[in-house]
Amino acid sequence: MAVDEGLAERMRAVLGTTGAVREVRMFGGLCFMLNGNMLAGTSNRGLLVRVGKDQHSDALARPGAKPMEMAGRSMAGYIFVDPAPRDERALLDWLELAVAFVKTLPPKLPKSKSGRTKTK
Repeated sequence: MAVDEGLAERMRAVLGTTGAVREVRMFGGLCFMLNGNMLAGTSNRGLLVRVGKDQHSDALARPGAKPMEMAGRSMAGYIFVDPAPRDERALLDWLELAVAFVKTLPPKLPKSKSGRTKTK
């Protein structure tokens, strides 16, 4: 699945002042990570936003919001927005919600590529 590059660029512009944001390809799209925690993502299917379990019900009441599902299971705390917000205010609102939640999480250190140590 391809990334919605237009949405990715808009997300970069909004998240540019947020802090240590990095991009990782996963879930068939592009995810944005803050302090090692997934914040939001984009693909041609729309916008994925991490809102946390406490905000899940309120977020689902917003226009275009659907539960995020993987392998037929609903992912509590994650919302899929389809279609992705076309106006900047709506995108900013979703990303602010995600940033507010992810900032409550402890930072995650990057995992090493291998759990093994090399011995000679």
